[in-house]
Amino acid sequence: MGEGILSVGGDPFPRQDGVLFCEGVPLPDLVARWGTPLYVYSATAIRERYTELDTALAPVPHLIAYSVKANGNLGVLRTLAAMGAGADIVSGGELHRALLAGIPAERIVFSGVGKTVNELAAALDAGIRCFNVESEGELRALSDLAEMTDRTAPVALRVNPNIETPTPHAYTRTGHAATKFGIPAEDALRLYRLAVRLPGIRVVGVDAHIGSQILEVEPFRRAVVHLLELIEQLRMDGVEVEHLDLGGGLGISYEGGEAISAAAFAETVLSLIEPTGLTLVMEPGRYLVGEAGVLLTRVLYMKEGGGKRFVIIDAGMNDLLRPSHYAGYHAVDPVETHGRLRVPVDVVGPICETGDFLALDREIELSEPGELLAIRTVGAYGFSMSSTYNQRPRPAEVLVDRESAHLVRRRETVDELVAAELALSDEITIPILTTHES
Repeated sequence: MGEGILSVGGDPFPRQDGVLFCEGVPLPDLVARWGTPLYVYSATAIRERYTELDTALAPVPHLIAYSVKANGNLGVLRTLAAMGAGADIVSGGELHRALLAGIPAERIVFSGVGKTVNELAAALDAGIRCFNVESEGELRALSDLAEMTDRTAPVALRVNPNIETPTPHAYTRTGHAATKFGIPAEDALRLYRLAVRLPGIRVVGVDAHIGSQILEVEPFRRAVVHLLELIEQLRMDGVEVEHLDLGGGLGISYEGGEAISAAAFAETVLSLIEPTGLTLVMEPGRYLVGEAGVLLTRVLYMKEGGGKRFVIIDAGMNDLLRPSHYAGYHAVDPVETHGRLRVPVDVVGPICETGDFLALDREIELSEPGELLAIRTVGAYGFSMSSTYNQRPRPAEVLVDRESAHLVRRRETVDELVAAELALSDEITIPILTTHES
């Protein structure tokens, strides 16, 4: 089994004698133990990708604040925490999860357009590194809260530089003026001048996030130039910031093409940042974990109709939403090859929705009921966007490290799906409101 161990820079899911492995563990062994659908992650692949980015950014002081929303499993978070990663969070729940995983508060930045007062209070109490503020209302609310609790809130304003970024889907373009994200570039200087006057606020940085799954370096260069111009204006106002937060968005390969490389990114961006002495904060999520995951699923039935051939599997859009929601591409491979004919099929799930598919018109080796398929590149926005739609318990998650496999989240049960619901009893009276016509 040792031959399947991931080598540096290798495929975390190699095939040996027709069988897919995760590092040194055959994928059928994991299914035999924990069933399907099943998310499987490679710890080595995550560490390698983190090290690649960390090394590329070494010429400048930097913090890699992993975007928890991409994959918040505690096993994944602890793997990254051990490497020195921080966390980019967007909710109080993610704050709790990051701290529980051992990520120090001083390495946590809090993003998001709709932070509640309770979430702001929890982050203030924890002592996080920075709040990425996205509106004047949030800035004033944070000031009021900090003053009331006799604390100081470190802030950066998330500036929307109005950069149209080529991404695979409109939903992932967040740096242009017509999105809900960030503060309009033309209003940023005014709000920074307000921030330095507000009680309880300490300005520490400038922030931007221009989109996700970006495969070109040029949009990042343009964003840095824009932010450095703002920072120069702030310095002329006597406002010194400590860091420049460039957000996330580094793209990966879903279809076998070239991903953006950490070296190419660093070569373009660091030459602009290094002379300033600023610390660079990056918030990668997908880039660190996306290629480190597969979703294992079992073929239930084969079906033909309307000129189509359907492969019906036990994983659905509730387990992996990206194909339906973003038209996202994920390679589909048989876990064990049999040398059969490759034919175009629709790989569909059991959910009662036409949009329940994981691949359309995809040419793959013909499968038989009972055989296993691996859906590739699901380490990011796979389980984290899953749901219990159709009352389907969410999958288990397994983290493989060399030749060891660890269950890092057990499969939900149907009893757990109803556990939080309150049953009516004779002792509970529910008032019924009625309207009367005059």
